[in-house]
Order: sequence, then structure tokens, then C-alpha cells
Amino acid sequence: MTVVTRFAPSPTGFLHIGGARTALFSWLYAQHCNGKMLLRIEDTDRQRSTQEAIDAILDGMNWLGLSSSDEIYYQFSRQERHAEVAQQLLNEGKAYYCYASPEELEEMRAAQRSAGQTIRYDGRWRDRDPSEAPEGIKPVVRIKSEQVGETLLNDLVQGDVTVQNSQLDDFIILRSDGTPTYMLAVVVDDHDMGVTHIIRGDDHLTNTFRQLQIYKAMGWDIPEHAHIPLIHGPDGAKLSKRHGALGIDAYRDMGYLPEAILNYLMRLSWSHGDEEIISMEQAIEWFDIKDVGKSSARFDFSKLEALNAHYIRQTEDAQLAELLLPFLKKTLEAPLTADQKALLVKALPGLKERAKTLVELAEAAKFYFVPRPLSFTEKAQKLLNEDGVAVMKGLLPHFDAISDWSEENISAAVKAFGKEADLKMGKVCQPLRAALTGTTVSPSIFEVVELFGKEETLARMQDTLK
Repeated sequence: MTVVTRFAPSPTGFLHIGGARTALFSWLYAQHCNGKMLLRIEDTDRQRSTQEAIDAILDGMNWLGLSSSDEIYYQFSRQERHAEVAQQLLNEGKAYYCYASPEELEEMRAAQRSAGQTIRYDGRWRDRDPSEAPEGIKPVVRIKSEQVGETLLNDLVQGDVTVQNSQLDDFIILRSDGTPTYMLAVVVDDHDMGVTHIIRGDDHLTNTFRQLQIYKAMGWDIPEHAHIPLIHGPDGAKLSKRHGALGIDAYRDMGYLPEAILNYLMRLSWSHGDEEIISMEQAIEWFDIKDVGKSSARFDFSKLEALNAHYIRQTEDAQLAELLLPFLKKTLEAPLTADQKALLVKALPGLKERAKTLVELAEAAKFYFVPRPLSFTEKAQKLLNEDGVAVMKGLLPHFDAISDWSEENISAAVKAFGKEADLKMGKVCQPLRAALTGTTVSPSIFEVVELFGKEETLARMQDTLK
């Protein structure tokens, strides 16, 4: 049997972090089993589904590298097939028309609430003859759910889960306007697409027991199910925007690398020993959906940042520079020139050791490219007081005398000036850093001076004398 998983987002919003993890687990399990993952856009809610959301979902999947190699399925386009299955169930007496009016159903629910009962359809049209139907009511189609016994689900993550069939009502599979409900559409699509393993959040567990009724009524093979635990915030509450329940596009804009996002997400409710850094190749080899834990995972930004910092350090400088360009363009309000791009690649080894995100890295790198005269931070201004300016004035001839502009010769010139002026290295390097970068934080100042080159270094130092 070829394992076929699917990811089926609703295009009513962005691809959020929980959905991305579901897609990742579905993709990893399919890859682990030499199978495939299908992508289905569940766009039956025409009022809330938007092309913008579809584009955002596809863009997010592509950015993460989880795109499906097969065609993308769109649920709305299959409405005729869904209605065909509903009609088959009607013809076989496994579904029926319900003519209850909205007012009648509301009275039913009110009576159940008053009696402290579970709110559910009471089956009032289950065995009635359609000839008794009142005029002016367009009927819905309801499935005849099993009423006695129990339904057992052998879930690959949750274990054996049992529900008494008496708790299941005759839910709607076709609305009065002839459109299918989610319950019907998802089952028909999973069957027709040949899905063998359904991996989704455990908030769908209740839906699954209802959907099993359709599988049984149609006599279809039931796919394996794996209901993975939801992601919670650090405080244990359901993940919300304040915790980080943002779209994948937001994480990209915040400067996270897809490798870091994937590594972090796969470690939420799944692990392989004590391994923290796991490549996709390793994950494909090791991942089994049966190893996913039942407990809810907690989202931790600090762990994500630590992973992101690791992947930034591991990225080749030329590739990292390309990733940085849009962030630098935004912070500098202008694109880099070819010479500036070359300088960025040379500067990255000294810059990327401290950065946790691409946004931080761009902020740390921008001093190389801001036009003169510089704007200074408050701390940098304090270093360029009378004493700091005197250091620049005394250091200038030492730098001007360097014929071979190298980090070694720059360091020697600074030390020579410090000895001449009876100043410790910090008293020379700190104002020099402020004069060249406008800040008090940078990589090794000798590295910075070398990368700037003699002309730019002397010009920035002379600016402080004016």
C-alpha cells in the first residue's frame, strides 16, 4: 500500500503555525513511508474563502518546502460529486430529507437547554413519510447515524477512543440549497483522492466520529487517523496571536529561516532522543506518526530564536546575503549596489555570530551602508566628546601612513597610537567604533576598519572633526 496523506486548509485566513505543523507532520510521514502528501483547498465556504488567502497558503507551503508534487485539489469544484454521494445514500435509505423549519429547530434546542440536555437533532424526520412535509420548506438531507452500540477509533496518536453511538445525531450532509456540508465533502474527497492516513489536530476528533458514519454507510475503507495535540502558549492556554499564532508569512517577515521553523515545529510533540538540531533528511528517516505524543505542545519563542540563530550561523555567506537584501532594502530605503553586496558577503562572518533573526542581522549590518554623515546613537555621541574627537585627530595620521591596508597593520597602528597617547585600547577603540558605525556595538573594530577600506575610514573619522 502506498501511503497517501493530505493537508486540507480552509482559505479563510493565513497559514497559521498550527496548520504548518500539521502540514509538516503529514509531509514527513508520507516521505518516511515513500508515499506522497496531497494538498486540498477546502473552499466550500464561499463567503469567507478568498483568493488572497489561497495565495498566502500556497506561498507559505512553498516557502517551507512542503508543496505537493501532485495537482492541487479544490473542494468547491467537486460539489456535484458530493451531491451524488448524498443522493446514493438517500436511494439506499441511509439518509433522509428533513423538513424541520428553523423555528421548529430553535424550539427543539430551547426545550433541550431548559431540560439540561445535550443540544442535538432529535431525529424527528428520520422515519416520517415525505408526504407529511409542510409546504414552503426546502429540506436538508441528514444521514441516518447508528443509534445503538459504540464506535471505536484506533487512533495512531490518541490510542483507542470509543464513543457511544447514542451520542451521535443525524447530522446534515446536504443543505437545503443543495450544497454539501464539510462533513460530507471531506469524507468524499478523502476517499476519492485515495487518502490512507488522515493527520490533523485533535480538535477534529469529534468530527471524525461523525465522518465515520459516512464511511460505514458507503461501505468505504476507513483511513488510518492520527489526531495530533494542539499547540498551546507558554502559559498553557490555547495558542493565540499574543503567543505567536501568526501566519507563516509573519515569521518570514520577522526574519526567521524556513529551516528553523521546520526544525522547531517538528520538535513540538515529537522527538528523537535528545536531538535538538534535526535536518529534514534526518527527520524523514526518523519520523513516525506513532511517535507523536498526546500532550499539548507549548510554543516558546526563545527556543525558536535559538534555532534560528543556529541556522543563520550555518548558512553560507553568499546565500545569507541574498536572504538579507530585502531586509536591508527596507531598513536603508534603497537597494544595495553591486559593490555593497560584495562588502556584505565579506562582513557577514563577523556579523552573524550574534544575530537571532534576519531583521536583527540587517540592523547590525546597516552601518556599513548608511550614507555620510552618520547619525549617532546617544551612547555613541557620548563617546565622541572632546576626548573622543582628540583620539580621532591623533589616530588619523597613523592610519593615513598605512600603505598595506590589512587588519594586522590596522591593529598595529592603533596600538602604536595608544602607546604614544598613553591610552588603553578601550579608550581608543570605543570612540573609533562610534565614529565609524554610529553605534557602540559591532564586530571586531579592526575587521570593520579593514572592510571599510582606507578612504571610507578616514572620511568617517574626519567627519567627527567637523
